Amino acid sequence: MIDNDVTVVVATRNRAGRLMETMPMHEGPVILVDNASDDGTPDLIEAAFPQVRVVRLEDNRGAAARNAGVELAATEFVAFADDDSYWTAGSLRKAAGLLRDFPRTGLLCAQVLVGPEQFLDPISAEMARAPLGVPDDAPGPAVLGFLSCAAVVRRSAFLQAGGFNPTLHVYGEEALLAMDMAAAGWLLSYTPELTVRHLPEPAGRDPRARRRRQARNDLLTAMLRRPPRVVARTAARAWRHDRGAVTDAARLLPWALRRRHPLPTRVERDLCTLTSR
Repeated sequence: MIDNDVTVVVATRNRAGRLMETMPMHEGPVILVDNASDDGTPDLIEAAFPQVRVVRLEDNRGAAARNAGVELAATEFVAFADDDSYWTAGSLRKAAGLLRDFPRTGLLCAQVLVGPEQFLDPISAEMARAPLGVPDDAPGPAVLGFLSCAAVVRRSAFLQAGGFNPTLHVYGEEALLAMDMAAAGWLLSYTPELTVRHLPEPAGRDPRARRRRQARNDLLTAMLRRPPRVVARTAARAWRHDRGAVTDAARLLPWALRRRHPLPTRVERDLCTLTSR
C-alpha cells in the first residue's frame, strides 16, 4: 500500500546504476536531488521513472542537497534515502501513523539491515539498547543521532532546525541536526518496527578522505554546540588520528565562532550520558 503522506527525498551524485535498482522500491512520491552529476544521472532517471521529480543542482551540496527536497515536498512528513537504500514495504505508512500519534516527535530512525544478508547495522543495535530511556510521549527509545538513510522527519521540525548544514557537506552531518532538533524541543526516537535496506557497494569511496572529513565535522560540530572541554577532547582525538582534520577545522574557526550556540543543559546532559558509556 502506497502512503502519499510521506515524500521520499533521495540525494545523489553519479550513481545512476544503483538508482536504477533502488528507485522502483520507493513507496509514495519521490524527489531526487542531483548533486551536479556529470554521468547523465538526471536524464536517465527522468526517462526511466517519469513519476519522480528530479531536481538538478548546479553544484555539489553534499548532504545539504536534501534540504532542497524537503523544501519542495508537499507532504507533512519526509523520509530520506540514499541511492543505495530503500524503505521496506509498509514502513512509511507506519512512520506517518507514529508521527501523528506522537506529536512531540520530530524524527524517527528505523532499523537498518545491511547487504543481501540483512545484517543489523551496529548503530541500530546500539540504539536498541536505549541508553537514554524511552520517554512516555515517544514511540521508542530516545536518540541524539541518526542515520540519514533511515530517518523520517516531520517536515516542520526539520525546517525549524535549519536542515543539514551545507558547510559540513558529507559524513557526520546528522549529529548537528539531531542536536538542533532536540534543542528546539523535538523528540527523536529509534523505531525498529520501521526497516530500511542498505545495499552498499563493495568498493566504496576513498576511506582515508572519509575519515578525515568525518573527524573535521566532528570537531566543527563540537565548536558549534559543545562546551570547551568537549571541543578540546574532540580536537585531541582528531589530532591523534589525522592532524589534517584539525587543520581543516581550524580554517573554519571564525565561521564556527560566529554560529556558536551552546546546547540547553538537558541536551548536553544526554550527550554526556551517551559518550560516557
